[in-house]
Amino acid sequence: MPLREAFAAARAEWALMTFYQRFEQLVILVLTGLIAIVVVFAVWNLTLKILTSILLASSFDPTDYSIFQAIFGTILTVIIALEFKRSLLVVAERREGVVQVRTVILIALLAIVRKMIIIDLASTDAAQLFALAVSILALGGVYWLVRDQDRREDIYQRERNRPLPPRAQG
Repeated sequence: MPLREAFAAARAEWALMTFYQRFEQLVILVLTGLIAIVVVFAVWNLTLKILTSILLASSFDPTDYSIFQAIFGTILTVIIALEFKRSLLVVAERREGVVQVRTVILIALLAIVRKMIIIDLASTDAAQLFALAVSILALGGVYWLVRDQDRREDIYQRERNRPLPPRAQG
């Protein structure tokens, strides 16, 4: 019965949506499905590569830096895709608006961390490493500011027990 009730609630919510909101929901659901397919194939590909490396090659050494880079680069790519998919599901459930600033910053941080893990330090110049480090610091600062703003808004709502004034769109 809970599934039937969930479908009924979804139908009722669908009926209240505008044309554009319905379009947005359909696009989000299609993107979520496509990302899920990509994640499944990426995990399958990673599993096959690791298993074939272990079973077929007697020289498989996971502590070798190049192998470590390849494995964890792929794992972080899957994690980034999962986080992106999760952010789309939050939008699909209509908990928040389309653009989740905190999630976008988190995904960018994950992508830069992935880059830092897979980068070949022998062939990378100092300027590129410095740029990546500055990017991480800047995104970390913005993430902290956004998180702090969200925390203050939550406190404001609890104390006042009234709706917040509309945010400035920018």
